[in-house]
Amino acid sequence: MAIVTDLTGKTAVITGSNSGIGLGVAKELARAGANVVLNSYTNNEEDHALAQSIADETGVSAQYIQADMSKADECRKLIAEAGACDILVNNAGIQHVAGIEEFPTDKWDAIIAINLSSAFHTSAAAITGMRAAGWGRIINVASAHGLTASPYKSAYIAAKHGIVGLSKTVALETAEEPITCNAVCPGYVLTPLVEAQIPDTMKEYDMSREDVIKNVMLKRQPSKEFATVEQMGGTIAFLCSDAAAQITGTTISIDGGWTAL
Repeated sequence: MAIVTDLTGKTAVITGSNSGIGLGVAKELARAGANVVLNSYTNNEEDHALAQSIADETGVSAQYIQADMSKADECRKLIAEAGACDILVNNAGIQHVAGIEEFPTDKWDAIIAINLSSAFHTSAAAITGMRAAGWGRIINVASAHGLTASPYKSAYIAAKHGIVGLSKTVALETAEEPITCNAVCPGYVLTPLVEAQIPDTMKEYDMSREDVIKNVMLKRQPSKEFATVEQMGGTIAFLCSDAAAQITGTTISIDGGWTAL
């Protein structure tokens, strides 16, 4: 019998999900039948409208909950306010680029808090409910930089390596239960933010769109193609399926061969 990804009746909480990868993941999980909880630090009409549009398109329940992922109490409160959390996707993240001598302390602290510590707090809050329900999936959005490194990104790379380690630890602590924890490691994903960077990069390097994508932006991505938010969402939906019940404590790279180099 073929195993189909049917998440009907499950509730998925996706942090940092009012745009980009997080929103793409939310839409794919909703298409698989999961009720979804969107999140970011803002609380605008547009945020709530995004949730309503997902509900209208897919027929699932969708809501938006504001929470600042740099604050431990708000991370844990998000899980409580969601009411249920069968699937937790820790996606919230920020970036700053600077040499280590000049790296601002406040930027380091913020990146570690949002990219790493938030996943600890949400996971700790969600696991109790998963155990009570007898099922759970935690998927942490790491990065190719969770497995390799680049200069000038010390905080981001430290946080993403930490997310990979956290995923392994949570997986071991839940290994004898029907709860799994994994990390997905994307390379360059074509989000609206990345799309907006292309024209300026074309001007900076005096290159065509095709050349700047292939030779500058995707220099380290052997496929020379962006991953898509739909591919991210599809991979995460698979990790929530029964087919992935014995996949835990590992990483799945969605990087066009980046980490094979």
